[in-house]
Formats: sequence, structure tokens, C-alpha cells
Amino acid sequence: VQLVESGGGWVQAGGSLRLSCAASGRTASAYTMGWFRQAPGKEREFVAAIRQNGIYYADSVKGRFTISRDNGKNTVYLQMNSLRPEDTAVYYCAHHPGNLIVSSVRTEARYEYWGQGTPVTVSS
Repeated sequence: VQLVESGGGWVQAGGSLRLSCAASGRTASAYTMGWFRQAPGKEREFVAAIRQNGIYYADSVKGRFTISRDNGKNTVYLQMNSLRPEDTAVYYCAHHPGNLIVSSVRTEARYEYWGQGTPVTVSS
């Protein structure tokens, strides 16, 4: 499975961006997609995930970010609104070929495939 992210860039605080992650290759019919991010000097952290019957967010983005998927296009999106300078990071999408259990969706080690990352910079 190959993942390609797009949509990152520079935006002023309060603005919006939409990230896309297109999956190609042998994708399962039911799979879990996640978004993680890594800010400069920090560890990578969970942002959002979507599986067959659930959507999950980090508390820091709840109410501002929306994850969605288009199964026909094998693409997952992350709509980011009301962006803040602390959202500045490289954003990665990740794929698990199956329906992860709820307790695992926030764990990056449970995702087998990763994109190359797309940078997001939010200026104040």
C-alpha cells in the first residue's frame, strides 16, 4: 500500500486547509486510516482516525478538524479549520489494513503503512 499526502502549506491563524491522502495498491475492503503530526522538536502525535464504524479525534483538534473518507477513491481527508500556530507540524497519514479496535486507533505502532508527510505552517 502506498500513501501520498497533499494539501499542506502555509496559512494564517484562523484559516483552513484540507489535507488529502490517496492510497494505492492492495487495500483491504475495511481499513483504518489515521492522521498523525510531528511538530519541530516533538514526538509524533495522534490527530484523527476513521475506521469502518467510528471516527476519533485528539482533544486538541476536536471541534476544529474533520476526518472523512471516500472509499471509491481510496482517499481520506482532513479538513482543518480555525487553525492555530500550535497546529504547525508535518502531517502524516497512516493505514492499517483492517478495522482496528477502538483502543488502538491512537497508537501509531498499529499502522503498517505511512505517507511521506506534508508540512503545515500556521502563522500568528
